[in-house]
Amino acid sequence: MPDSPSPFDDPFADLFGKLPDPRARERRPVDEGQASSGSATPLSRRAAREAAAASAAPSDPAPVAAPRASAPPQVAFPTGAAAPEPLRTPARSVATATLDDLFTGAQTTDHLGELPPPPDRRKRRIGGWIALAVVLVLLGGMAAGGLWVWNTYEDKIREFMGWEEPKDFEAGMANGEVLVTIEDGDTGSPISQRLYDSGVTKTSDAFYDYLIDTGQNPTFQPGAYALQYQMTSEAALEALLNPANKRENTAQIPEGFTVDGTLERLAEGTGIPLEEFQSAVADPAAYGVPASTLEGWLFPATYTFDPGVTPTQMIQTMVDRTVQSLDTAGVPVEDRERILTVASIIQREARFEDDFYKVSRVIENRLDPENQETFGKLQMDSTAQYGYGEMHDGTVSTSQEALDDPNPWNTYYNTGLPIGPIANPGDLAIDAAMHPADGDWLYFVTVNLNTGETVFTTNIDDHNAAVAQWQAWCTDNPDAGC
Repeated sequence: MPDSPSPFDDPFADLFGKLPDPRARERRPVDEGQASSGSATPLSRRAAREAAAASAAPSDPAPVAAPRASAPPQVAFPTGAAAPEPLRTPARSVATATLDDLFTGAQTTDHLGELPPPPDRRKRRIGGWIALAVVLVLLGGMAAGGLWVWNTYEDKIREFMGWEEPKDFEAGMANGEVLVTIEDGDTGSPISQRLYDSGVTKTSDAFYDYLIDTGQNPTFQPGAYALQYQMTSEAALEALLNPANKRENTAQIPEGFTVDGTLERLAEGTGIPLEEFQSAVADPAAYGVPASTLEGWLFPATYTFDPGVTPTQMIQTMVDRTVQSLDTAGVPVEDRERILTVASIIQREARFEDDFYKVSRVIENRLDPENQETFGKLQMDSTAQYGYGEMHDGTVSTSQEALDDPNPWNTYYNTGLPIGPIANPGDLAIDAAMHPADGDWLYFVTVNLNTGETVFTTNIDDHNAAVAQWQAWCTDNPDAGC
């Protein structure tokens, strides 16, 4: 009867007994002769190479020829010794050892698996640059988006965050002296804009908002008033209502005003009836002007006349000031009327100093005989508006009736320059008429009436694109005077 199995018997004991002893791998007999003598060959590849080199080295080393590139040097091993396993390049080889090989000791774990390839530093650098570029693009896009939001909604953001800047200057900042003209019938809104344009108040609506907030609606007397730069709205109101600040016999004539507007300012500033000034300009020849009207010859400036000066003397003073500006700009006597005509168009069309000289170049380019064959006419809206009498209707757009009217100032109807000036130009416009900028522009259009941004172009396609930009702006700003 067989013995009963012990509960302590290990069913895997026999299996583990078959596993190779790692210590036995340290040294392996080379052959029976060597095994019996007790000598052993190192099992590791490094030890095998060192032993082979030691046995092959002669006592007196002789020169050895360099091996050919195509054949690796041969290593001699002792007779009967097993050559060590050839070195393998593990970087790309796939091992063929199995689990059975491991259990029998035929292979080791060194022969299992594929060693990872060395890192490609070049690809890592390229990847780093790509990642940096992506980060920069993202940051740039965020910055551009933030800037657009700020420029578009700055006032609303400031209001929401409580960052609104004060609309008024602080008390005590007033300095210098500036004349501000109040026209007959002026109310708070146009006066508020005029104070801002003159540098008196900080914002265009500061004075008007002050009147609304304080519930005041005073009656303003026409005339020229002496105020200061950087005043508070409260101080500006007190100055305008104080008769002591009104300058007698003083008139402030803005650039671009017509004869009619100039005469109205003279009457308001001096207290002389308008009819007397109208009679004084009836005969341009009396002032040495070779033209049918004095349009363009009444120089825009601030004038203060002595008591008792007649309207004729006042007009002569203004004409003399125009001649002075023409001479300073080097205008020949025979070209005075033409230059004033060009300068008056520039004065009405341009917004900024650089634009004055660019508009002058557009006029000269379009008047060039070669270009006239293509365009035919100068086509300046300001001339059509002047000739039709709609220059001061509160909009910059020209009606179709004005464009089609056959008056001698309409450059949409007639070829070349208008018959004469359409406004009184200042020094800058006269200088620009004499010295146009270099360029091949043929068109221009103001695309933002608030900022005065004007786009100059050389071909009709680009011009039409700018016109579409202006039309889009007008759609977004229906009360801006388009």
